[in-house]
Amino acid sequence: MSRAEKKTDRRVLRADLILIASLLLLSLLAFAALRLFTTAGAVAVVSVDGTEVARYPLSEPGRYVLNGGSNVLVIEDGAARVVEADCPDKLCVRQGEARRTGESIVCLPNRLIVTIEGAERAEVDAIT
Repeated sequence: MSRAEKKTDRRVLRADLILIASLLLLSLLAFAALRLFTTAGAVAVVSVDGTEVARYPLSEPGRYVLNGGSNVLVIEDGAARVVEADCPDKLCVRQGEARRTGESIVCLPNRLIVTIEGAERAEVDAIT
């Protein structure tokens, strides 16, 4: 290997390391921004077939049978999770808990969506 080839290899290696470090830093910043700027949810909104069927506060623990017994939703410690489902793949059970505004749990075979929303805010009609 000639001297010029070694020098070129070092430049490529250095550029690769800078690229990898930059991507890692960017992903850490994005993760931190998501964690800092999303708020804890207040309500789990349950929809079946695109129609809202229930709202459960995340501050009150409970176990709820949904969709005619197809799914079971558990709310505890400020988070909602599906613990039972009669669908074949059980992806909704494996999704884990949702606790932050905007997170959701989806069961496609049963057409169930659980979405976490923030606290309702009073809207101002007009300022005089």
